[in-house]
Amino acid sequence: MTKRGCAALATNKTLARAATRVHDEPAYVLHHYDWSESSLILEILTRHRGRVALVGKGVKRPSSSFRPVLLPLQPLRLSYGGDAEIRTLKSAEWVGGHTMPVGDALFSGLYANELLLRLLARDDPHPALFDTYHQLVQVLAAGHEGTTAPALRAFELALLREVGLLPTLSQQTLTLQALEDDAPYCLVPEGGLRLAGAEDAGWLRGQAWRALQEALDQDEAYSACLRSVAQWPAEWRSALQAQLRALLHYHCGVQSLRTRQVMMDLQALQNRP
Repeated sequence: MTKRGCAALATNKTLARAATRVHDEPAYVLHHYDWSESSLILEILTRHRGRVALVGKGVKRPSSSFRPVLLPLQPLRLSYGGDAEIRTLKSAEWVGGHTMPVGDALFSGLYANELLLRLLARDDPHPALFDTYHQLVQVLAAGHEGTTAPALRAFELALLREVGLLPTLSQQTLTLQALEDDAPYCLVPEGGLRLAGAEDAGWLRGQAWRALQEALDQDEAYSACLRSVAQWPAEWRSALQAQLRALLHYHCGVQSLRTRQVMMDLQALQNRP
């Protein structure tokens, strides 16, 4: 190969490496796995690149500057590079803005992380969903009484809609008939929204489903859904939780999510005499 050809090849390689480098990307840590005695594989939610896997070399060492930064439910800005399925973490900066959620709010955030891991494909950007997740984390960190459950229901609705698993909630899915205010309807994985039968438990009336659709259609859909659900009576919220849980478990391919099971086990321990 001529000198000119070698120079061109080197330039192309440099450009290719530059193209795979990402700088100052808004991100959250969803989960991590041990990779070696000193390193971790990190599952990351980024705003512009979607869910990505990074290797954090040496981050487990006590002297690592990454160690106090790479925490779940904390807003970060990351830089990383590489063209393999698992890229290499280069830098991480804590953005700040809120403290770590605690108690039930912490488990709720980890539950949301598990949903994202199970339902989002890698390298599939969802910037609007990232913003919704950021809002959820802020609500959980604030720790206001009575907001955790409505915040989770609003996030579940947003996630299901973003990945194409939520039908239109203002009409029956198969018949396309408009919902009647006082008629009972249930959300089923195989058939979408349909009229509830005698064997169906946990249904909601048409006016409730339509209110959710109206909230989802607003520009600030997450906030609108949260406000709507927060104003519902307890039995409506319980019914919505059961409906969404069944749908999420079906699409995640599990009977129970790990974070929910851990939360239930801890509550059982606390309730022991």
